[in-house]
Amino acid sequence: MNRLHKFSSWTPYALYNRYLVNRDADWILDMLPDLDRDYLYWENAQRWENGLYWQGDVQDGMEESISGGRKIKNARPTINSYMYGNAVALCKLYRLQAERTSDENIKAASLKKADEYRARATKLRTLIQKHLWNTNQQFYETRRVKDNQLANVREAIGYMPWYVEMPDGNILLKKSALNDTLSTRDYEIAWKQVLVEKGFLAPYGLTTAERRHPQFRTHGVGQCEWDGAVWPFATSQTLTAMANVLNDYRQEYVTKADYYRLMNLYVESQYKRGRPYIGEYLDETTGYWIKGDQERSRYYNHSTFADLIITGLIGLRPRPDESIEINPLIPEEVWDWYCLDNVHYNGHTITILWDKDGSHFKKGAGFQVFIDGKRRLKATHPNHFTL
Repeated sequence: MNRLHKFSSWTPYALYNRYLVNRDADWILDMLPDLDRDYLYWENAQRWENGLYWQGDVQDGMEESISGGRKIKNARPTINSYMYGNAVALCKLYRLQAERTSDENIKAASLKKADEYRARATKLRTLIQKHLWNTNQQFYETRRVKDNQLANVREAIGYMPWYVEMPDGNILLKKSALNDTLSTRDYEIAWKQVLVEKGFLAPYGLTTAERRHPQFRTHGVGQCEWDGAVWPFATSQTLTAMANVLNDYRQEYVTKADYYRLMNLYVESQYKRGRPYIGEYLDETTGYWIKGDQERSRYYNHSTFADLIITGLIGLRPRPDESIEINPLIPEEVWDWYCLDNVHYNGHTITILWDKDGSHFKKGAGFQVFIDGKRRLKATHPNHFTL
């Protein structure tokens, strides 16, 4: 357990989402006491007096940022989003435990714990939106512990609240039966910044800090700087968050075409000397991998590439019920065919297939979904479907 606490993490949230895919309730509930202890550790060790969580850049996995420093304690959108997601996951897991037990004492205790984590999530969401949202910048930002001021720099970590579907209007809380009053503030306006060159858009990917900031790329080169260079790990988090926005929020700032464009840029950046490659981080204008041939860099696969393809691009969206939801984010006009095959999900084997004229896979024209080898959907065009 001590090793887990060296860096911020969203372990309970990730494991709950894994449960949505494999439905191994016995395994995840066996882990529940440990996940509970993990949350309480962070709550006791790294809570600021205002209720937010603090972390240093290094311990957040993102050293030498513009907003902080390697050992500077700040309330960052990352750790606070992680803890929000963890609280929601633990709320759901305790409800799952209550549903599966016949022991009335265990059921009552589980429901009590679920309510406690629901309250934690609700309170933390309120604090994040109150203290980390910069109204002038229209962005979630780091708040410095030393002077209780916002850092006034847009960084990619400001998209982490959508990674765990935290901002108002989300469906994750509603599925958790957290029926709080939601505000009408337009937080999604922050996503405008992924599409402008003065923001995060660069020739070789999304930068980790806004390019217009005077301290962009000023912290040196080659010492794990997060002051603007492109980190595939950060990009994978941002693209996951963006897929959540496109699936679960009403907004007008980003589209499926934008997701495809940024995903394509992400893929095309992962080459070196003409061969597929992924390292620590790369120059945003030249595509040069900053660590060169160092072994530490060339084994640095901190990406979530498969998840971006499956749940984002092809759009198989894990759900807590028995339904199968599919919402491809590929604009219909860019690919004439694609197929995601042999995906094991919720006890089934899923195939998702698009063949514009039927000539490639010889299964007929259109968009089709096969479950356990049997066709369950045939449509003229890819779209948002729930089976």
